[in-house]
Amino acid sequence: MRAYRTSTKIKLGLIAAAVAIAVASLVFTNRLADQLEAQDEAAVELWARAIEFQSRIALQQQVPDVDAVDELERLVLGASVTDSVRLRLAAVARAASEPPSSEGLDFVFTQIVEPARFSVPAILTDSAGTVASGWRNIASVPEGSTRPDAQALLLALAEEMDTESTPIRLDIAPGLVQVVHYGESPLARMIRLFPFVQLGVVSLFVLVGYLGFSYVRRSEQAGLWVGMAREAAHQLGTPLTSLIGWTELLRMGEGSGIPPETIADELDQDVERLQRVAHRFEKIGSTPDLEPTPLAPTLERVASYVRRRMPSLGQSVRLTVDAPADLEAELNPELFEWVVENLLKNALDAMDGVRPPPDGHDIAVIAIGRGSYVEVRVRDTGKGMDRATARHVFRPGFSTKRRGWGLGLSLARRIVEDYHGGELTVEASRPGEGTTFLIRLRV
Repeated sequence: MRAYRTSTKIKLGLIAAAVAIAVASLVFTNRLADQLEAQDEAAVELWARAIEFQSRIALQQQVPDVDAVDELERLVLGASVTDSVRLRLAAVARAASEPPSSEGLDFVFTQIVEPARFSVPAILTDSAGTVASGWRNIASVPEGSTRPDAQALLLALAEEMDTESTPIRLDIAPGLVQVVHYGESPLARMIRLFPFVQLGVVSLFVLVGYLGFSYVRRSEQAGLWVGMAREAAHQLGTPLTSLIGWTELLRMGEGSGIPPETIADELDQDVERLQRVAHRFEKIGSTPDLEPTPLAPTLERVASYVRRRMPSLGQSVRLTVDAPADLEAELNPELFEWVVENLLKNALDAMDGVRPPPDGHDIAVIAIGRGSYVEVRVRDTGKGMDRATARHVFRPGFSTKRRGWGLGLSLARRIVEDYHGGELTVEASRPGEGTTFLIRLRV
């Protein structure tokens, strides 16, 4: 139940983190977009005022003063209008009705606006919105385009821009009004869209992480179930095999050469072993009771059981136990015996295929008291491990044996750390020299 709740909390935490990242990004990027939009509006305002200023100058240069106009009227009054006068009057009328020449505007744009990277799409139209006389940064209609549908496209874009921003009115002269329509720059639009893209990426990341986490959890559960089944079969296999042998001797009667009392004692030991195995698996998943327990008899009991399996290795192995008789620790005897048994079996497996020293292999179990803790070391002269293997040796499913399931040491660490509040570590290990495991328990 605790693992399920932890898994649920991790998943909810991933989702909450994704939402928090998306909200923070949305707020931050919207603030950036607002600042950029303010700069774009200032650039458009500069462009519009430059147009207004240049148009006024152009009109002042082309329209004569009032006295000159009066003199012109007196000269032509009652007479036919000459061609030169017609041209002059036409120039005045054209200056009052048409947009100004682009020569001065280009200077302002290239020297003032363009260096500021003016990228806002803008369209200049008359006050009625019927003629587009200039435009900037319109991708569909490049500047100077002669497309027949250019006017229609520009006017449609101008109407669309008015829904996003307020157009700028230019009062060039009495009766001559121009309007600047502008929209949002591509950069500002991208910044506003970025949080949604980021949310999609983060959501994809969370989804992949969720699926990966679920897959790893299911794989670990499957491995643990299989490993626990094999461990149970292994734990039960040895006493069951022994029981079968002793029952065969009982059937032989006096022909076996073994007194019935000896057989009965061995049967009792195997039955007791089966009971301990059943109690071990019963306590897995529940909080065991810890009590002050002498270490010496507990370690010696496990060592005696393991010594009976040593002859099957076909090589000389000495297993010694060194523990003060008065040394105690807070532990559950049945589960702690399982830990030591797993470490001793691991030590025996580490000697398989390794040439023994001249005086044979040694396995030493040494217990000493250090302040408020008890240290138990299990030292062997097996093949040893490199650093990479030692880092992963307690990981569920990791095994250096071809047919191993990587559960023994992982289960031993969980019993020591989760149930006893102690520590189980690899204190020392070198390839070809052996390994030392260290258990630390509270006194």
